[in-house]
Amino acid sequence: MLLYITLGLLVHFVFFASIFDIYFTSPLVHGMTPQFTPLPPPAKRLMLFVADGLRADKLYELDEDGNSRAPFVRNIIMNEGSWGISHTRVPTESRPGHVAMIAGFYEDVSAVAKGWKENPVEFDSLLNETRYTWSWGSPDILAMFAKGDLRSHIFTESYDASSEDFGAHDVTKLDTWVFDHVKEFFHAARNNQSLFSKVNEDKIVFFLHLLGIDTNGHAHRPSSREYSDNIKLVDKELKEIESTVKDFYGNDGKTAFIFTADHGMTDWGSHGAGHPLETCTPFIAWGAGIRLPQKVSAQKFDDSYLQEWKLENWKRQDINQGIIPVDMLNTSDLFKAESMFTNAVQILEQFKVKMTQKKEATLSFLFTPFKSLSDTKQANILRKARYYIKQKKYDEAVSLCRQLIHLALRGLAYYHTYDRFFLAFNVVLGFVGWTSYASLLIIKSHCNLMRGVSTEAKNPSRLLPCAFGAVGVSVTFFLLIQACPWTYYIYCLLPLPIWYAVLREIPVIQGFVTLLSTFPPRRFLGYLLLFILGVEVLVLSFFYRYMLTAGLVALAAWPFITALWTRAKSISLSWIFFCLLLAVFPLMPVVGRQPDIFLVVGAGLLVLLLSLFVVTSVIKRKDSFINEELVLHLLQMLSIVFSMCVVYSTHNSLLKKQGLPLLNQIVSWTILASSFVMPLLSPPVLFDRLFSILVSSMSTYLLLSTGYEALFPLVLSCLMFVWIHMEQETLQHSVVSCKQKVSTIQFACNTDAAQCRDLCLDDIRRAFFLVFFLVTAFFGTGNIASVNSFDPSSVYCFLTVFSPFKMGALIMWKILIPFVLVMCAFEAVQVTTQLSSKSLFLMVINISDIMALHFFFLIKDYGSWLDIGTSISHYVIVMSMTIFMVFLNCLAQMLTTRKLSLCGRPKSHVI
Repeated sequence: MLLYITLGLLVHFVFFASIFDIYFTSPLVHGMTPQFTPLPPPAKRLMLFVADGLRADKLYELDEDGNSRAPFVRNIIMNEGSWGISHTRVPTESRPGHVAMIAGFYEDVSAVAKGWKENPVEFDSLLNETRYTWSWGSPDILAMFAKGDLRSHIFTESYDASSEDFGAHDVTKLDTWVFDHVKEFFHAARNNQSLFSKVNEDKIVFFLHLLGIDTNGHAHRPSSREYSDNIKLVDKELKEIESTVKDFYGNDGKTAFIFTADHGMTDWGSHGAGHPLETCTPFIAWGAGIRLPQKVSAQKFDDSYLQEWKLENWKRQDINQGIIPVDMLNTSDLFKAESMFTNAVQILEQFKVKMTQKKEATLSFLFTPFKSLSDTKQANILRKARYYIKQKKYDEAVSLCRQLIHLALRGLAYYHTYDRFFLAFNVVLGFVGWTSYASLLIIKSHCNLMRGVSTEAKNPSRLLPCAFGAVGVSVTFFLLIQACPWTYYIYCLLPLPIWYAVLREIPVIQGFVTLLSTFPPRRFLGYLLLFILGVEVLVLSFFYRYMLTAGLVALAAWPFITALWTRAKSISLSWIFFCLLLAVFPLMPVVGRQPDIFLVVGAGLLVLLLSLFVVTSVIKRKDSFINEELVLHLLQMLSIVFSMCVVYSTHNSLLKKQGLPLLNQIVSWTILASSFVMPLLSPPVLFDRLFSILVSSMSTYLLLSTGYEALFPLVLSCLMFVWIHMEQETLQHSVVSCKQKVSTIQFACNTDAAQCRDLCLDDIRRAFFLVFFLVTAFFGTGNIASVNSFDPSSVYCFLTVFSPFKMGALIMWKILIPFVLVMCAFEAVQVTTQLSSKSLFLMVINISDIMALHFFFLIKDYGSWLDIGTSISHYVIVMSMTIFMVFLNCLAQMLTTRKLSLCGRPKSHVI
C-alpha cells in the first residue's frame, strides 16, 4: 500500500507541476543589447504614486451626492493630464503588479512559492536604471526592488511590518506615514547640500507605495466608509505633495507625475484572480511630457464606465504592459517616433534572442521558425521606419513600429510556447497510463481474473522490458542533444514505466475483456453513460455551483431506485432530508456577503444541543458512565462555548476599531491546537469517534466562520452519519455477510485482509459518492474556483496583522475541515463494507484524475484574465484535491484509529 501511495504521489506531483512548464514558464529573456532613445527626455524626474488595492471605479465614480471622492485627481483629468484604465494581469497580487509596472514584464508564477516577497529570477527594472531612487512604503514591496542594488543608488524607508494590522483603529496611518516622511525628506534636502545636489540630478524617481487603501479594503471592504475616506485622504495628500515638489524645484516644469494602482479588489475585500474589479486599476499622468486633456464627443469601449463616471467627454486612454502609450505624451512628433522605434527595437531584440535560444536547442530538421517575421521582413520594416522618420512622416513611422511590435510579441509568444504540444502529449500519455494502471490494480486484486491462467501467460515476454528500455534510451538521447531542461526528462520518461506496468498485465486485461463480454450490452452501456454523466456533473459544478444542488437532489432519490425505501424507511427519510438540506448551500451567495455573527453563534448552539443529546443517549445506553468520557464531552462542549464567545467579542471589538484582544487570540490558538488531540481521547467506537471529530472540528470552524458557512459542516456531518447507515443497510441485504451493527463497530488500526471481499458495482458508486461529497465540501461553503473567493476576515479571531503564510494556512485548514469530515466518514464506510481501503481509494483517485484531465485540456493562457485565472484554478483545485486526498486519508486513519488516554492508561481497540 505504501508503495502505491508513494508512486501515486510522485505521479500526481509531476502532473500538478507540469502546467507551470507547459503554460506558465518565466517570460524573461536575457542577453539583449540595451537600446536608448537618442533624444533627451522631457522630464528630469518622476513622482510615482501606487495606491495598493485601489479600484478604478472607486476613484473615478461620483458618490451618492454627485461629488467626486478625489476632487484633485478629477481636476487633473479635466484640466492637466491624461487618464485611463491600466489593465493588470493574473495573479492580481501586490508583487506581480509592481513588477509589471516597474520592471516591465508579467511576473514569474514561481514567485508565489516565495510569498511574492523574493525574486525567483533576477530581472532589471526602471529603478535599476535611474541615477537615484528614493522610495517610501511597505517593507515587502520596497525591499524587492532594492535587493541587489550594487550601485547603492536606491534608498528605501519603510514602516514596521506589524503596522499592517487589519484590526487597527486607523489604517490610514500607513499612508499618512508615507506622505509625512516625503514632506520631511524635501524639507531636509533644503538644508543638506549633498542630498540637495542628488535630488537635482536627472533620471530621478520618487516612489510612494500607499498600502492604506488595500488594508482598509481587506478589513472593511471597498464599499465601506473607511475605504472611501482613505481615497479622500490620499487625494488630499497628493495635492500637497505636488505643491511641495513644485515649490522645491521652483516650478521648473521637469517633473512628471503618475498615480496608479497595482491591482483592484473584489466587493468582498480580496484579490488574486482575474475579475474586472481586480484587473481594472486607475492610471493618471500629468506634468512634464504628458499630454493635456482632450475633449471628445464620443468614445467606443466595451464597458459603460465612461457614462457611469460622467467622463465621456474626456478622452480615455487605456494601457497594457509592454508598449509605450505615445498618445499620452506631450512631446514632439519626432520624439514619439524615436521612442516607438526604440521600443520596437527593444522588443525585436528579445524576439531574436528567444529565437536563437530555441533554434540552438532544437535539431535543425525539426526547427520551425516564426514565418510572419523573417529576417528579411525585420530588416525591411526597420529600414522603412527609419526612412519615414528622416522624411518627417512620423505618423507612418509610429504605425509601422506598432506593427513590428505586434509581430515581435506574437513571435515571442510562439517561441515561448514552442514545446507546448510536445510536453502536453507526454503528460496526457502519463495521465492515461496511470489511470489504466490503477484500474488494473483494482481489477487484479478483487476480481479473481487470474484463476486458471497459465504461468506462461502470467509472465510477460522478455522483449517487453527490452523494448521499453530501448525507447527510454532513445528519448533520453533525443532530449540530451537538444539540451532540454531536466523537467522535460521527467515528463517524457515517466510514461514509460507506467505503460510498461500496464502492458505487463495483459492477462488481466484479457480476462477483464472476457468478463465484460458476458455482461448484457444494454446494461453495460447504461452504467457507462451513468458514470460519464456523473463525472460531467462534477466537472460542470466547477463552472455552475447549482449543479451540486441538482446532484444532491438526484442523490436524494437513491432510496427510491433501490430496495432501501421499503427496508429502511426511517433511514431513507433521513437521507432524503439531509440531501435536500445540503442542496440549499450551493444556492447561497458565493462571497461578498456581510458578516452574520448570529448565524455563527446559532451553529454553535446547535452543536451544543446535539452534544447534550449524545451525552444523554450515552448515559442511558451504559450502566455506568466512564468519567474519562464524561470529562471529554464536557471539554469539547466547553471549547464550543469558548469559540462562540471569542467570535462574538472579536467581531464587536473590530467593529469598535479596538483591534484583536490578546485573550481572544490565545484562546483561539489553544482551541485550534486542542482540536487535533481531543478526538484521539474518545473511544474508538465508530459513532463515538466520528462525533468527537465533528465537535472538535466545529470548535475551530466556528472561529474561522463569518456567516452561514458555519452551519455547513454540521449539515454535511449529519448526512455522512446517515450515509454510513445507508451503506450498512445496503450491505446487509446483499450477498456479503455483515453480522455487526453500526453501533458496535470499532475502528481498527489495520483491516484484516481476510475480511476484504471482491468488488461489486456498488463499490464504484461509493467511490463516486466520496468524490461528489468532497467537491460539495469545497463549493458548498461559498467558495468558487478562484483564489479571490476566500474572505480574509475569516482569520481575524487568530490574527489581524498581515501575514500571508499564516493567513493562508488558516484559510486552507478551514477549507480542509469539511474534507476531513467526509474522509473520516469514508473510513467508516470502508470498515463497515469490508472493502480494501487500497482498492476503494484507487477508484476515488481514478475518478478525480478523469476530472483533472478534463481541466488540463481547458487551461487557457489567452483571453480575459478572468478566464485565464479560472482555468488555472480549476486544474489546481482538482489536482490539489487528489494529492491532498492521500494526506487526508492518512489523517482520517489517524483520527479514527489512534487512541490516547486522558489518565495515561492506553486502551486496546480491536474488532
